[in-house]
Amino acid sequence: MDVTTTPHEISSADVTVLEGHISEVFACAWSPASSLLASGSGDSTARIWTISDGPCGSIKPSPASIHVLKHFKGRTNEKNKEVTTLDWNGEGSLLATGSYDGQARIWSGDGELKQTLIKHKGPIFSLKWNRKGDFLLSGSVDKTAIVWDTKTWQCKQQFEFHSAHTLDVDWRNNSSFATCSNDKMIYVCKIGDPRPVKTFSGHESDVNAIKWDPSGSLLASCSDDWTAKVWSLKQDKCVYDFKEHTKEIYTIKWSPTGPGTNNPNQQLLLASASFDSSIKLWEVEQGHLLYSLAGHSQSVYSVAFSPNGEYLASGSQDKSLHIWSVKEGKVVKTFRGRGGIFEVCWNKEGSKIAACFSNNTVCVVDFRM
Repeated sequence: MDVTTTPHEISSADVTVLEGHISEVFACAWSPASSLLASGSGDSTARIWTISDGPCGSIKPSPASIHVLKHFKGRTNEKNKEVTTLDWNGEGSLLATGSYDGQARIWSGDGELKQTLIKHKGPIFSLKWNRKGDFLLSGSVDKTAIVWDTKTWQCKQQFEFHSAHTLDVDWRNNSSFATCSNDKMIYVCKIGDPRPVKTFSGHESDVNAIKWDPSGSLLASCSDDWTAKVWSLKQDKCVYDFKEHTKEIYTIKWSPTGPGTNNPNQQLLLASASFDSSIKLWEVEQGHLLYSLAGHSQSVYSVAFSPNGEYLASGSQDKSLHIWSVKEGKVVKTFRGRGGIFEVCWNKEGSKIAACFSNNTVCVVDFRM
């Protein structure tokens, strides 16, 4: 069913605007352990902002609470140093950033550069810590993925299976993971194994993103071929082939629900966000479309479920952040910014949403129903 509605607008008085970046902000991520928010920009810096509790409109971060993580030595912001991806470790003590210069950098929560990881020969597009925190995984335009040992910061293993850019990587558990590429292939790899443990083929164009469900049994993928697919290690063909979108699908997210999560009694859902300006919510027990969320007027770049699984935030090129009720499939709140939105993310309490914009800002919005 198609769902549209005129939602409750969030006024700019209830929003904290974080200013300081001098180019588009591509990535943002809350620390899983504290009120720190990281952002990564085309200006060759990442920033760590301390977001105090309390209503957003009333808080302005002091300059002392902002750490600027420079990815260049000189004064100029070199174009090849733009920050493309970032990820906190599970304890929230270290932030990894990936850059166009092919280097991964490790920073402390107060912005100190701890390590620079040099082995990739092209921009890093994806970077993920495993849950245990003993390995960091990076995927690069150089067609490879590298597992780094976080005790020594040495390359533990380089995986060279793709014939084109590695676009995304995602851990299944602490020792195995998946990679995808614009060679249309998906490989499931395991540390120590010289060959992929599983190969998934079926997409007809670039595979933009992959995500394991919370239990690590299903892998979702999305592609420029307009489809999202769900795979299982138990079979070669995809379990589901979702074909309802009418343009490229940029990203997918699983809900934090179902077996093994903090919300075990809610059903597992998959959200897909597309350049057709819609978001689809899929139920994966039977594999059918639950809702088509039609509220954006341009490409949707990012979706994120709230920690309790009851809400979905979406950010679009149309400058709007929508918050949807998952149960009802309708918008409950909207904030309109001043640029296209590249990424949205929730803090661990589910009380604040950050969105990063093409007009060089990051906005933090309060969420209370």
